[in-house]
Amino acid sequence: MKHAIVALALSLGVAAGQESTGLSLKGQIDLPNVNGRIDHFSADLKSQRLFMSALGNHTVEVFDIRGATRLHTIPDLAEPQGVYYEPGSNHLFVASAKDGTTKVYDGSTFQLLTTVKYSADADNVRYDARAHRIIVGYGDGALGFLDSDGKQTGEIALDGHPESFQLEKTGNRVFVNVPDDKELEVADLTKNSVIAKWPITTALKNFPMALDEAHHRLFLGCRTPARLLVLDTETGKQVAAVDIVGDTDDLFYDAAKGRVYVIGGAGFVDAFEQKDPDHYNRIAHIATAAGARTGLFVPDWGQLFVAVPHRGEQISKVLIYETK
Repeated sequence: MKHAIVALALSLGVAAGQESTGLSLKGQIDLPNVNGRIDHFSADLKSQRLFMSALGNHTVEVFDIRGATRLHTIPDLAEPQGVYYEPGSNHLFVASAKDGTTKVYDGSTFQLLTTVKYSADADNVRYDARAHRIIVGYGDGALGFLDSDGKQTGEIALDGHPESFQLEKTGNRVFVNVPDDKELEVADLTKNSVIAKWPITTALKNFPMALDEAHHRLFLGCRTPARLLVLDTETGKQVAAVDIVGDTDDLFYDAAKGRVYVIGGAGFVDAFEQKDPDHYNRIAHIATAAGARTGLFVPDWGQLFVAVPHRGEQISKVLIYETK
């Protein structure tokens, strides 16, 4: 697949030395008619498709990664934020901020199948593989559960609006960023209840999150100040803190290479090497574009996608980086 993406001249001010330290720009998909803020992504591994929530454009954009082209646009959404493609059912779940809905689409025809109405601000969407259910963070504080057809099956109450959350694969816990309450909440997915609350005080506005389950480490991207906090998932204690690019809204852990990738709206992607579970060195600070703060890392493809919003003469696009 990688050879099918057209290589670009590096016109974004990225130094060659930076490119050799973890990420290499391999292509882009231009989106000249997509305006406004861009939010989160999901991937269809089998068909090599990418789904992007174009929040400010009120659309979800669908891409063919093999040809680096746009396949389809789902219109008339009320500020889509979270999106998740569930391959087992071939259903696409789209959570929207403005009307609090999560809409379920057929993953082939993009026909709307059902609409689930939450109280407000439906946001991040994740998949619970053990229970075969979709989880939607929404409102003033809850994780809502849906089956693969969109039927509501329960929820977990939280102290405040959930931002990014991550699920254990070998355990039963879900970790939830609750920045308005300056904390991280830990819930048990078998009990459907919160079992711990860890204060986040050394940096605030903890929005994105990634999990290194093998080393019991949780990565929180904070905006005030711009800092990556590393927590021990066994104790909740902070074990490391490093400065990062400003205005981050997505970060990812690359288990195969032992790296953390942080996407920031200040116009850079930072890559960190995990020397050991408590020590992290920045190996790259790669220029992207102003406002480019969301994206997706797909380990199976070895690629990091970064969303660039339309600003002035800067058109919307998706930058495609290959991990090295």
